[in-house]
Amino acid sequence: MPYPREIYNKAMRRLEARRDDAVMKADILKQEIMEELPRVAEIQRGLAQIGLEISQLFLYRDNTEEKVAELRSRSNALVEERTSILQKAGYDPDAMKPHYTCPACEDKGFIDGRMCQCHKTILKEIMREELEQLAPLEECTFDNFDTRYYSSVPLDNGIVPRQKAEKVADTAHRYAQNFSMDSKNLLFIGGAGLGKTHLSLAIMNVVVNKGYYCCYGTAQNICDDLQSEQFGRDEGLVYNKKQVMECDLLVLDDLGTEVNNQYSVATLYNIINTRILAGRPTVISTNFKFSALEKRYDKRITSRLTGEYVPQYLFGSDIRNM
Repeated sequence: MPYPREIYNKAMRRLEARRDDAVMKADILKQEIMEELPRVAEIQRGLAQIGLEISQLFLYRDNTEEKVAELRSRSNALVEERTSILQKAGYDPDAMKPHYTCPACEDKGFIDGRMCQCHKTILKEIMREELEQLAPLEECTFDNFDTRYYSSVPLDNGIVPRQKAEKVADTAHRYAQNFSMDSKNLLFIGGAGLGKTHLSLAIMNVVVNKGYYCCYGTAQNICDDLQSEQFGRDEGLVYNKKQVMECDLLVLDDLGTEVNNQYSVATLYNIINTRILAGRPTVISTNFKFSALEKRYDKRITSRLTGEYVPQYLFGSDIRNM
């Protein structure tokens, strides 16, 4: 899905600000140079006059090419003289031209109608900034997911928490690196403080850099905002239905912490089912065991979680206390 219109608008405003800044700085320096070097000011006026004469010549048909060639020869001579004067005065030959952040598109964001790479980079930066207002995205990467905090002592069921965490982290990393709109849905299951949110955000960290439109939120916050939107209380909302349903990747954190009422259940079902039908990947995390989810939600939700999501289990004690 393309980014929301507001993100494109922010990107264009950022590009316009860069361009305006480059032009303003160039104008200021140009004025300083012309005051310091009067001959450069004369040359600038001469070049402007030649440009005007060339444009006027195109209105006539007789001997146009010869006259244009003559004027361009004079123009080239003036440019060479200006370059010589600037260099002798210690200036770069292009000192009077704007120095754009992106010389390729001159901070316009497009080259021959195609989006410039700098524009794509700005869109990613803005998407990341939006997400960082909701979650510590920069702090949650695969590089700083430390499995040494997990116990290497087998549990009663024979599972070694550290080995399991390493396997889940590797699965999550590969999922992020290979993410596409054909990616499967993931369900992180485990007790509080076992790194589910960290891995979910680490996935998003990579996916955002690929240029996908992502959305992160807790089940409670998303349900609250979608309920408010439905009843027309849309002022100050962080989430809306279109965003949650249509983003390329939704990370739904802390499933089960939302208020347990009929509306929340219906909202969650709608989110899960709509995204499955649309083929849009979702990553969900929950502190609840699956048996507890079955008691909390009806089969419309749990059947979709078992049939359409790949479970990733984490075991052990809260690593935040380590």
